Amino acid sequence: MSNAKISIRFFNDREVRAVWDEANAKWWFSVLDIVGILNEENDYTKIRNYWKYLKTKLKKENIELVSGTNQLKLLAADGKKYKTDTLDSNGVIEMAKHYPNNRAMKFLDWFIYSDNSLDGQSKKKAYTLFEGNLFDHIEVGTAKGLQQIHVIISDKMTHRFGAY
Repeated sequence: MSNAKISIRFFNDREVRAVWDEANAKWWFSVLDIVGILNEENDYTKIRNYWKYLKTKLKKENIELVSGTNQLKLLAADGKKYKTDTLDSNGVIEMAKHYPNNRAMKFLDWFIYSDNSLDGQSKKKAYTLFEGNLFDHIEVGTAKGLQQIHVIISDKMTHRFGAY
């Protein structure tokens, strides 16, 4: 994943790093970023230790969440890339449901329903595409037309239709 597409989203001014997995067509989110947010903790060592504790607790409760983690290299504050536990969207939702504090629900609402989420941004772009006259510039019913729609919704380029 050396040329990985990355994303940084912010929940209450705290970053949640994510990396795109092209092979599986999904985002992976930094567990430590989420744990730090849910515990309102900035100390990396305390965050990491709490995640170790939580993984052990979830394993004892037979919660399959931990087996869904994937280690990926993410850029850290010191500018270096380190392997860190990540979860896909379903894993993040599952973790929040089993998290032992009430802040998880507020985070979960943001993660699932926020207009700042990937899905929220895609929906806004899809509505814009549908409600505007953008279909007049797209080859409807062709592979090229699908590519044009994908570019608009995924925001891989600014809306310049002549550049295909």
